[in-house]
Amino acid sequence: MRFAVIEGSREWTEPVDRAGGDQGRVQVEQVHAEARRRLRALKLDEWRVREFVTGNPMPDAIRHQSLQIEFAAQAISRLSPIPDDYADDVYWPHVW
Repeated sequence: MRFAVIEGSREWTEPVDRAGGDQGRVQVEQVHAEARRRLRALKLDEWRVREFVTGNPMPDAIRHQSLQIEFAAQAISRLSPIPDDYADDVYWPHVW
């Protein structure tokens, strides 16, 4: 990161490749889409519906795993730049 003066104000900026722009960079939406995919694989929506209908809470392991996935998505999306291999399991919580 570098500090720059832009149009009379100050802000934190990243050096931008003027020729290429942001075309090759990973977008935050892609990270959140990966998190949604992982939550679907966990069947979180089914557990929430089951909890609503029966009144029995979802298992702590499922709730904990979903919170970890959401936290990882937030953390990865704040990286600058977001790694190209953001979908690799090394960045996401493991199911034990």
